[in-house]
Amino acid sequence: MIRPVKTENADSVLKIYAFGIKTRLATFETQVPSWEEWDAKYHSFCRFVFDDNGTVAGWAALLPTSKRECYKGVAETSVYIDEAYLGKGIGSQLMERLIVDSEKQGIWTLTSAIFPENTASHKLHFKHGFREVGIRKKIARLDGIWRDTLILERRSKKF
Repeated sequence: MIRPVKTENADSVLKIYAFGIKTRLATFETQVPSWEEWDAKYHSFCRFVFDDNGTVAGWAALLPTSKRECYKGVAETSVYIDEAYLGKGIGSQLMERLIVDSEKQGIWTLTSAIFPENTASHKLHFKHGFREVGIRKKIARLDGIWRDTLILERRSKKF
């Protein structure tokens, strides 16, 4: 079941985020944020968990891309799945919910910056109508190694 994130999900959400950090395939982050930092980072809307009979199996949320008014309809996706639930279609269900609810919130473009090696994320985004719009070569370092990111976007057909 997909439902909104609740404060009591903080430990589960951060545990899943820690797994994503550990893989070195999901983010440039190297430290798990506090719940307050996580909460401040994401939009207050479009924050979901996949609840498997009381166990949080994954989460998805949107980050604002800019505070400028002209970009209020553009957001970046984050989708993270617990390692025990990988390959079960949960990411796809969360992405679908993000897309539907983001459009209800007036989001006209969803973006993502993913590592080229993250083939699962690449497939997930393409399955849901994202397209590659560019690549940032050696955009930042992770563990002292320069990494590229693929820039993906999905434009809503409702706007």
